[in-house]
Amino acid sequence: MFLSTFEKQLDGKRRIVVPADFRAQTAGPFDGVFCFPSIEADCIEGGGKSLFDRYVGVIEELEFGDPIRSALEVSVLGGMAQLSYDTAGRITLPEILCEQFGLTDWVVVVGLGDRFQIWNRDAFQAHRAGQRDVAREGLATMRAQQRAAKLTSGSAG
Repeated sequence: MFLSTFEKQLDGKRRIVVPADFRAQTAGPFDGVFCFPSIEADCIEGGGKSLFDRYVGVIEELEFGDPIRSALEVSVLGGMAQLSYDTAGRITLPEILCEQFGLTDWVVVVGLGDRFQIWNRDAFQAHRAGQRDVAREGLATMRAQQRAAKLTSGSAG
């Protein structure tokens, strides 16, 4: 799993060192990662071959010509870059993705289990604050629903 959050400096050639734990997760026939513009947030999303296969599987579930399939093909497959590690464990981010998400100096690499994201540092700080609020509210709602379900099932017996 891709876990934790790392701040990394993007060098003049748009290279970042991928955390060693992340590199271990992507070990296989292709020594690198697949990256593309995230669908859910303003950042780069990446992962190993299993993430790529998962997206292809989702796309192939949809009929050819389906507008959602077409949108996923353009967004994911059309925006995807296969990035190999160099001897220092770095990847070179595509210029177009760096420009799209304002990646110029410091970036944040965030592990999300089966995938990771690469963010502009300032944009990530704002995103993380919003996500904490959503998580806090969502967890409180789930707990309230669980308590209500216990009360309902307890009174039915």
